[in-house]
Amino acid sequence: MEFNASTIAGFLKGEIVGDPEVKVSTIAKIEEGHPGALSFLANPKYEHYIYSTKSSIVLVNKNFVPSDKVEATMIKVDNAYESFASLLQMVDAARPRKKGIHPSAVIEPSATVGNNVFIGPYVYVGENCVIGDECSLYPHVFIGDNTSLGRGCTLNSGVKIYHDCVIGNNCIIHAGSVIGSDGFGFAPQSDNEFMKIPQLGNVVLEDNVEIGANVAIDRATMGSTIIRKGVKLDNLIQIGHNVEVGENTVMAGQCGVAGSSKIGRNCMFGGQVGISGHIKIADGVKIGAQAGIPGDVKQENLTLLGTPAIEYRDFLRSSVLFKRLPEMKTKLDALEKQVESLKNK
Repeated sequence: MEFNASTIAGFLKGEIVGDPEVKVSTIAKIEEGHPGALSFLANPKYEHYIYSTKSSIVLVNKNFVPSDKVEATMIKVDNAYESFASLLQMVDAARPRKKGIHPSAVIEPSATVGNNVFIGPYVYVGENCVIGDECSLYPHVFIGDNTSLGRGCTLNSGVKIYHDCVIGNNCIIHAGSVIGSDGFGFAPQSDNEFMKIPQLGNVVLEDNVEIGANVAIDRATMGSTIIRKGVKLDNLIQIGHNVEVGENTVMAGQCGVAGSSKIGRNCMFGGQVGISGHIKIADGVKIGAQAGIPGDVKQENLTLLGTPAIEYRDFLRSSVLFKRLPEMKTKLDALEKQVESLKNK
């Protein structure tokens, strides 16, 4: 599919600097550009590539002023990164969607299936399920009894959704993820064995949630594990039972949230962040990679680093001392020897 610079600039409400008729049919990183490709420049440290890139079109911020000749046609926009993302959405929406129900799919008679859906090979849809209009269920998806999917959901290959779960509109769940598996609930007994506590709740995903590959979201013991609208979870994340993740919160890969914790809105977690159980994280909190949170974070919009996590300015000051610990230990040993020598005298 080809687009010329004039069409792209019209869609993005941008200003063309160069040939308005130049065409592109693919995208590329600015440093790997080639004729017929579109790239973008948002980070100033990549500016030097714009003077040598072979891409035909480059999206740039309106305030960008080149310091040398640029061969590519530039389209100036308010925010190059956001415009590039919007353009990718347009291209993705233009792709033809698969439709129809494969003959190997098993759909229980009591299930309700909407219009314009795709249900691929070996999909199972359980009793009393509701599959909304324009959903896509790729091969080997499992939908447990009494589960509902809203409009426009995409479940990639191998997704498993257990019984009684509720998935909102326009949710995307990537391959291998499991929604609604049992929470980790076991009661210790007098003989040192553990009795399984039945997990009778469910999982609720609100609208516009995206779940990465191989994510596990446990069902609640009672009530619901809730992922609020707009949440984005990366691959390999564990969400425990009865957790609530607030609107538009994002988590990078390998984060873990223990049971019954409440995460606020608009939070950002780096990779491998660990959240203890039964705690609350305020709105807008940012947590750096590999940080551990053992207790409540009550102040909004904090940035935390380390384990146990502390405010990032304190962490940066502390890290200077961490690096000097061997030197400080050597000096301390020397001082102890001097003190001992003085005592002996």
